[in-house]
Amino acid sequence: MNSILSIVLPAPKDPVLSVIFAYRDDPSPVKLNLSAGTYRTEEGKPLVLDVVRRAEQQLANDLSRDKEYLPLNGLPEFNKLSTKLILGDDSPAVKENRVVTIQCLSGTGSLRVGAEFLATHNKERVIFVPDPTWGNHPRIFALAGLSVEYFRYYDPKSRGLDFNGMLEDLGAAPPGAIVVLQACGHNPTGVDPTFEQWEQIRQVVRSKSLLPFFDSAYQGFASGSLDSDAQVVRMFVADGGECLIAQSYAKNMGLYGERIGALTIVCTSEDVAKKVEDQVLLVVRPMYLTPPIHGASIVATILKNSDMYNDWTIELKGMADRIISMRQQLYEAIQARGTPGDWSHIIKHIGMFTFTGLSEEQVHLIAKEYHIYMTYDGRISMASLSSKTVPQLADAIHAVVTRIA
Repeated sequence: MNSILSIVLPAPKDPVLSVIFAYRDDPSPVKLNLSAGTYRTEEGKPLVLDVVRRAEQQLANDLSRDKEYLPLNGLPEFNKLSTKLILGDDSPAVKENRVVTIQCLSGTGSLRVGAEFLATHNKERVIFVPDPTWGNHPRIFALAGLSVEYFRYYDPKSRGLDFNGMLEDLGAAPPGAIVVLQACGHNPTGVDPTFEQWEQIRQVVRSKSLLPFFDSAYQGFASGSLDSDAQVVRMFVADGGECLIAQSYAKNMGLYGERIGALTIVCTSEDVAKKVEDQVLLVVRPMYLTPPIHGASIVATILKNSDMYNDWTIELKGMADRIISMRQQLYEAIQARGTPGDWSHIIKHIGMFTFTGLSEEQVHLIAKEYHIYMTYDGRISMASLSSKTVPQLADAIHAVVTRIA
């Protein structure tokens, strides 16, 4: 029998999955995986927040709850609370009814729904993303039908922000182009602009009539403060202009497997917002129809209860503080070994990830001889380190840096 599917070509290797598979197949008892974007405890275990368990128990005890379909735009209570979380209590855009929020499948789904909407309705079909950016960004936008371009962001020499290059590239973008901005905790570099730099970025974006699309995957998870990590988004919203925001609760509530997030679109008027919402729902209906109910119910339960909300902020800050502590411990361990080079970028970066500055050759050597796995660009997840594994990583970095200049 002839195979219709025999013409399917092998898929290109995914660099992140390749690292994960290599780690999986390594029999070493001391192997360490620093490639995955998931939080781990000091014991190296996944964490379910206490407040999440309480919310789930409360939901389970409510026998009036059912499993009916949600509306196409998701759980209304979740949408309202998510809007308030990212835009703040007193957002003029909310008061003026020019904000649309749609429950989506975590951050990835929010980006994809937004991209599909923009590919249909934005006159300029080019989208600019940072160089480098999260590996899924280009694929999401390209598959939606947008043309992906890059603007300069990371400076390998300083291991910091190429601010002048960023402004120059954004200033040269065509009017109406979409620009992807990570709200905080830039993935993969860990490099964020200062608030003063953000203000200059905002001025360029608005003066060039660019459309900002924020990826807010780490609100509260980067600095430990929900308000501080939303400040950049609120800065753009405050000027009265348009923007899109993709929210995720994977990191800040640890709801990775619940796939819960939201797409918020800030418009210039209530009339525009109504038309935008109708068109976004036309994207959602044939894509997945309605979103799942459980994750949205967990988030809404926590956000609407002041005691639970306060407990969440404490647990959230605990996660952020542990990551910051891992940065300090790694920096001090590398310094103590006298490793050549300036490693201060480790404590200057923020959020889950950091670019170590290691070359691909050094990364491969660390995996082969020291059983420590990171992405080939030298990115590590600080959230996967512990006080026990910091010396192991510092020893390996010192060894490969002194062997391979």
